[in-house]
Amino acid sequence: MALPPDYHMHTPLCHHASGEPIDYARRALEVGLTEIGFSDHSPMMRDDFDDWRMFNSQLDEYVEKVRRAQREFPQLTIRLALEVDYLPGHEDWIRDLAARHPWDYFIGSVHYVSEDWAIDNPNKLSEWKKRDSFEVWTIYFDLLTRAAETGLFEIIGHADLPKKFGHRPTGDCTPLYERFLTAAKRHNCAIELNTAGLRKDCKEIYPSRQILELAFEKNVPITFGSDAHAPGEVGMNFAEAIQLARVVGYKECWKLAARKREMVRF
Repeated sequence: MALPPDYHMHTPLCHHASGEPIDYARRALEVGLTEIGFSDHSPMMRDDFDDWRMFNSQLDEYVEKVRRAQREFPQLTIRLALEVDYLPGHEDWIRDLAARHPWDYFIGSVHYVSEDWAIDNPNKLSEWKKRDSFEVWTIYFDLLTRAAETGLFEIIGHADLPKKFGHRPTGDCTPLYERFLTAAKRHNCAIELNTAGLRKDCKEIYPSRQILELAFEKNVPITFGSDAHAPGEVGMNFAEAIQLARVVGYKECWKLAARKREMVRF
C-alpha cells in the first residue's frame, strides 16, 4: 500500500531550512512517496515580526519555487500550501493570504503563547523558567482550539508542540485536549502526525498517543508530515508514524487538493 502524503515541508525562504523544493521532490521519489506538499512558514503582517519565515514580498517567489518542482517532477504529485501561525486578531490577514494563490491546504500552527514568545524557539528557552508548564500548556491549547474554530485551516500542526524541549505539563491536560479535538471535528479539521518530534528533545511524534487516541474516539481525521527542513528529512520516520496511527485504530488519512478533502487508506 502506498505511503501517505508528506504534507509538511519547508524551503530556504524561512531562513532555517536548506535545499530547494526540487531537492525535496527528488528525495520524495527516492523514499517511495507519491505525493508531497510544501507548507513553508507564511509571511506575517509585519516582516520584522520574527526572523524565521519568508517576507511578504517573497510569497510569489515561494509559489514559483513549488511550481518549478511540479514541472520538473510530473510523476510526483506536489501540493502548494502554507503553514500559517494563528494569533488572535490575525484572521483577516490569513484570509488575505488565502486569496492570493490557489492553495491546496493551510496548516494552522500555534508557536506563540504571547506576541514575543515562540515556545519552540531555542533562543527563548529561558522563558520556560519564568512560567509554570501547565499554565503554558493551557494557553497553548486554548489558542490551538481557537485556531481550529476559525475554520481557516485544513490541518492543525504539531498539536502538542510545548513538549519539544521536554517540558511536560504539571497537571492533567485531558480536558484541554478534549476541547481542542471537539473543535477540530466540528470544523472539519485534521491533525497531523508530525515526525519531527522524534528529532527533538522530546523524542516523540507530535501528538502523543494519548491525544491521538482521543482524536480517534472523536473521529478526527489525520494527515502525515515530516516537517522537513532539509531534503534528507522528507518522509523521515513515516514507518513509526504509520505504526502509531494503526495501533490507535486509524486506517485512513486525508489527501488534499484545492482545499478539498479526500479520505484514502494508508
